[in-house]
Formats: sequence, structure tokens, C-alpha cells
Amino acid sequence: MAVSDSSSDEIHVTRSRFTDGTHNQLFVLKFVIALCYVVWREFLWGAVAGAFGEGMVHPIDTIKTRIQSQAVISGCQSQKGIFQMVRTVGVTDGLRGFYRGVNPAIIGSLATGATYFGVIESTKKWVEELHPNLGGHWSHFIAGGVGTTLGSFVYVPCEVIKQRMQVQGTRKSWSSIVMKENVCKTPNMQMYGYYSGIFQAGCSIWKDQGLKGLYTGYWSTLARDVPFAGLMVAFYEALKDLTEYGKQRWLPSPDCYLNSSIEGLLLGGLAGGFSAYLTTPLDVIKTRLQVQGSTIRYNGWLDAIRRTWIAEGIKGMFRGSVPMTIWYIQASALTFMAVEFLREHFNDEIDSSDVREVASLSIDKKGSALQEVV
Repeated sequence: MAVSDSSSDEIHVTRSRFTDGTHNQLFVLKFVIALCYVVWREFLWGAVAGAFGEGMVHPIDTIKTRIQSQAVISGCQSQKGIFQMVRTVGVTDGLRGFYRGVNPAIIGSLATGATYFGVIESTKKWVEELHPNLGGHWSHFIAGGVGTTLGSFVYVPCEVIKQRMQVQGTRKSWSSIVMKENVCKTPNMQMYGYYSGIFQAGCSIWKDQGLKGLYTGYWSTLARDVPFAGLMVAFYEALKDLTEYGKQRWLPSPDCYLNSSIEGLLLGGLAGGFSAYLTTPLDVIKTRLQVQGSTIRYNGWLDAIRRTWIAEGIKGMFRGSVPMTIWYIQASALTFMAVEFLREHFNDEIDSSDVREVASLSIDKKGSALQEVV
């Protein structure tokens, strides 16, 4: 009888351990599936929102690019302002001129938006967990920079193609620039040909300059985009914190709330505008490196900064700052609005209790929990 009781106890203990182990395995598996779903969902929403924001305000980006690139395309010292450039594009190329390069721009924004929003949340949590002293705005800054860097491998070639198509205008106007007698051409350098579309442009650049041509200005692009993305996330999160503080202090009732899409529109626009203006000099250098032809050739990023400063001063470094700021206010506003809208209306509810339980564990506890399951 004693033996029977002992065997029964052993069976009960074994069954209990098996049940606990199975429960832990199912719990971890469920959490991993939920986490993967959330991450990929953020990638999707970010891609859609990025492409939407880019497509809506592309004409402003075209004006900004043309203003910034005048010196390296035509070699003119007397350069056009915003309204003069709008008139020039409208007269010479019509409505189509404002949308030149929109296809590579949207493709690049799909990649950037996906990585930006898909990576940002996980990066923030990772930084805050491993380096608590870098929490708050520093974790937001790092998260924005990491997301942009990952998207740069697709974004930069699209940016090169987009900007070269933007500055060309019609075939006739581009031919007049290339053949212009008073343009001082650098020896052994030829102005790149006319691009009729994204695929022809990509093949032409690859044929003439190889992979290096498609990644022209890569480091200058990162030098602009990493600070810009980091600042925008930091500004956006700071503005959200300020908004939450204001709602708790001044809203009369907890039932009164600001729609998340409207909040994303307003705060995203402000964050994008602040960040864009502060990084305008970096954008000027990036643009000139990517569109330079045979009139002016820069020997790298530092040479471009030095020569732009000597020739045009502080005005040259901030050339195109107004259309750039306007463009980013609208693009960022629309992008954040779209992301918040998609999150609010299409995100399915997941088992928040499981997520909170795992998220509350420290790194050591997570490791020990997984070891128990194994």
C-alpha cells in the first residue's frame, strides 16, 4: 500500500511538472508569436504611413531640391528663391515637373517608414533595459537613429535617383543645361544623361558609375538622417509627455480626450519641423553631393562643407530651409497621423496580461524563465 501511495505521488509530481513545463512553453510561444505580430504590424503601418506622407507633399520636396542644387547644376551665383523656382518649374514642365522622382521617393519611404516605426519601439525598450542611464530622450534619439540607419540601404539609392530626376525637368531643359557654353566643366567629367523613369535611371547610374554611383552621398545621408530621425523621435516623445501632462492638469474630465490621429498630426508636424530646420545644413551638403554633375565636383563631405561655406556663407548652408521645413512639417504630420490611425483602427487586442508579465521581468529573470522551460 505504501508502494502504491509512493508511486501515485511520483506520478502526480511528474504530471505536475509536465503540466507546468507545457504551460511555460505555451506561454513563451504565445508571447513570441504576439511580439512578432506586433513588430511586423509596426513595419507594415510604418511603410504605409511613410509612403502616404511622401506622396502627398512631394512637390514641396522638388522645389527644395532644386533650390539647394542650383549651384552645382548650373554654376550660377545668382540663385532663385522659392516663388521664382515654383514659377520656373510650372512654366517649363507643368504639373508633371513637381512630381518628377515621386516613384523612387515612395519606394524609399516604404523602406524607411517600415524600419523607422518597426524598429523604434523595440530599440527604445532594449536601450532602456540594458542602459537605464540612457533612458528618456536619449533612448528615443538612439531608437530613431537605428531605425533610419537600417532603412538607408534601400533609401539612399532611391534618394539618388529621385533627386537627379527632380533637378532635370524636361529633356529639353536638361539638354540646355548640359550643352550650355558658359558652364565650366571639370576635365574628364560628363554630366549624367536624362532619366525617363526609375528603372532607366537606376540602370544608367549602375552602368556609368556602378554601385558607388547608387550610393553617392551615403555617409552624408546618414549624417543628416540619423540626427534628424533621432531629434524627431525625441521631440515627438517630449511633446507627447507634455500633452499628457496638460491633459491631466487642465482637461475637466477623464472622458475628454484628444483623438490619437489628431495628436499624431499636430505633434508629428511640430517634431518634424523643428528637426528639419536644425539639420538643413546637413541636407544641403547631402543634396549637392548626390546631384553634382560636371560643373562643380566635391571631393567628399568635408570638401563640400568647406567650399559651400567659402562660396556662400551661412546663407548657403541654410539654402532651401523654408521649403524643407514646410515639407517636413506636412510629411511628418501626415505620417504620424497615418500611423496612429492604423494603430487605433486595425491593431487587434492581444493578451495584455501575458505581455505585461514578460515585459516586467528583468534580463536575468527572462533568462532563468527560459532555462526552466528548456
